[in-house]
Amino acid sequence: MGLPLFDATDDPGPSFLSLIEREGAPTGNGLAAAEVTQAHATTVLALRFADGVLMAGDRRATSGVSIAHRSMEKVFPADRHSAVAIAGSAGMAVEMVRLFQVQLEHYEKVEGAALSLEGKANQLAQMVRAHLPMAMQGFTVVPLFCGFDQTRQTGRIFDYDAAGGHYEEFDFQTTGSGGRDARQTIKLGYRDDLTRQEALELAALALYEAAEADAATGGPDLVRGIYPIIATVTADGYERVDDQEVAALYETVIERRRERRGDAGGTLR
Repeated sequence: MGLPLFDATDDPGPSFLSLIEREGAPTGNGLAAAEVTQAHATTVLALRFADGVLMAGDRRATSGVSIAHRSMEKVFPADRHSAVAIAGSAGMAVEMVRLFQVQLEHYEKVEGAALSLEGKANQLAQMVRAHLPMAMQGFTVVPLFCGFDQTRQTGRIFDYDAAGGHYEEFDFQTTGSGGRDARQTIKLGYRDDLTRQEALELAALALYEAAEADAATGGPDLVRGIYPIIATVTADGYERVDDQEVAALYETVIERRRERRGDAGGTLR
């Protein structure tokens, strides 16, 4: 099967979404509710640090009051210099991320250059807006998007609402059921000039505190060796932090918590 050809007046351009709609392929927005796995992804966050931006998310997905998955991935590379994290209806969210990744790759191949960071944020906003009919049925997807702006040489963060509105956040942002608790923790420890290590520690602590207060947010699972996903995006590109490094972060968080309880005269149980 060859590639479809279009004349100059009928070309869908670099938009992969327009191409598949023209070819009659399903985009996922017309799925019946019964066909969708009703697992929900929860807490994700992003924060700027001295070298770029960091993104993190817990691993738990819930279905009602039950744990649907213990090791779900919620943080993904969008392309070389950007990342996207998901909260909300898990099946829909993962599908949206995969389509977003293909759209960015398709655009770059057609145009010969990558979209600007703002252009990527706009593309994701269009996908969220197109998902609104499903959101009205309860299958809401609320992503976070971040990246390293090679023009401005700085990390940037964008958050979204269910209707596709997107807004730039200059320091940090969280979303999901544990987002409020994670945000409060970051707010107390945030500085503009955080080092990579300080940013990692703050993100790990924020997700730990969110898991303490929110049943839908998963903390570190020391028995199974399941830890939140943390990734950085800098001038060198997207990099997922190794699980061993994340495990060491949580060993530090837990040890400090033990010391704090010991100083307060409490008894560890």
